Amino acid sequence: MHTVWKGSISFGLVNIPVKLHAATENKDIKLRQLHKDCHTPISYKKVCEGCNQEVKDEDIVKAYEYAKNKFVVLDPEDLENLRKENEDKAVEIIDFVQLTEIDPIYFERTYFLSPDSTGAKAYSLLRKTLEQSGKIGIAKIIIRSKEQLAIVRVYQNALVMETIHYPDEVRSIGDVPNIPSEQDVVQKELDTALMLVEQLTTTFNPEKYTDDYRNALLELIEEKKATNTIATSDKQRPIPENVTDLMTALQASLEKTKKPATRKRTTRTKKNA
Repeated sequence: MHTVWKGSISFGLVNIPVKLHAATENKDIKLRQLHKDCHTPISYKKVCEGCNQEVKDEDIVKAYEYAKNKFVVLDPEDLENLRKENEDKAVEIIDFVQLTEIDPIYFERTYFLSPDSTGAKAYSLLRKTLEQSGKIGIAKIIIRSKEQLAIVRVYQNALVMETIHYPDEVRSIGDVPNIPSEQDVVQKELDTALMLVEQLTTTFNPEKYTDDYRNALLELIEEKKATNTIATSDKQRPIPENVTDLMTALQASLEKTKKPATRKRTTRTKKNA
């Protein structure tokens, strides 16, 4: 399993070397976009609107737009130093709370935590502590140059870390349009609704739920493959103008290697003379 982050978690004086692994994966079916006429894949280029030219990655800088068309350009070195300065720090559990105190709207992404080679004992201690206390830990971590608020809890037999939003990242419910004000509900309607909920109440079993759309799309794709209803592009992708002909490049490389050798022979001849 791919390691997303490597560091340590501490609570009090206990330090646990750990690795972070993504606990979930996106299984959406990715569809390519093709040109309708020749079925060639569509590509996208980074173009500067001011210069009307394609821009290479090395010519792009990051900046913060603090006002309309006014930017503060940030040096890559400054961003890298800031990232390293924070990533090198251990993740410290700063509080312990009840999981039920956190509304699900705050949850973002889940990661599995695995102990490093020397952290098994401390890992087990934290796991047992969380199990018996019924609490979860609140911590901070830097992932992909962003400081994240996170919780540490027990899932089955493992510790998991779930990143959660900061309060100012959750939009105000007051900004949501057309939410009805408190209204009187007819008791008979409420009783019927409660009865329906009771009839549909069951124990949560995640295996019961499947992505019907994804399964149907996969079936459609396999059906079209079986009946040879497939599209093939006959056109070669054009070679970019900045790519030199291979033979020309080889000849230029040969000429380049000859020149230093010629200069060396001339120098030796002069010395011998």
